[in-house]
Amino acid sequence: MALPLKKLDIDEFVDTLSQAYVDWQAPVITLIANKGGTPFEVLASTLLSLRTKDEVTAEASARLFEQARTPRQILEMDDSKLQKLIYPVGFYITKAQRLKQISQIILDRYDGKVPDTLEALLELPGVGRKTANLVLIEGFGKEGVCVDTHVHRISNRIGYVKTVRPDDTEMVLREKLPRKHWVRYNELLVAFGQVLCRPISPFCSRCPVAEMCRKVGVDKSR
Repeated sequence: MALPLKKLDIDEFVDTLSQAYVDWQAPVITLIANKGGTPFEVLASTLLSLRTKDEVTAEASARLFEQARTPRQILEMDDSKLQKLIYPVGFYITKAQRLKQISQIILDRYDGKVPDTLEALLELPGVGRKTANLVLIEGFGKEGVCVDTHVHRISNRIGYVKTVRPDDTEMVLREKLPRKHWVRYNELLVAFGQVLCRPISPFCSRCPVAEMCRKVGVDKSR
């Protein structure tokens, strides 16, 4: 007879993932930030990462930053060269345009420095709530609740939230998730989602928090 599920204790959940995290690969934006990436490099690499695998983002970011690390250097670069450097990230032509638009705004309005408020970041073209929150967390070390597809999926899967859209998940987490977990929550769940808690057929048999998880929406697991 199967044992009943433990009640989800978010502190225990985060602590358990933190212990398992030492064996996982950190998300690419965290790696870039930990290696001394500037707020602009964090912003640029986050834009490149949208709908793109981490390994592709890492390689494209490295190529870009070898040639341009500041808004002015981005603007001085030929469009075709910029596109070539970031290829094959998803929507690379549009992202190259965004990088130039954002670089111009940062120079014109913010004296070449990335703004450090959620409101100002959200005014930049192509920057949504996920990107803005991640730049605050990884670029400036400020509090934020960054909800990407992994955070949205897993927070619903474990039964901690019941939401339809990532933006709704962010708002619920801002009310429910203890502030001490805000900064780390995205980093942990992204790595967890990439390694074990996959969108389809997650590795529940190897999951360190399986006994806490409600498995909402999981039809098949490994």
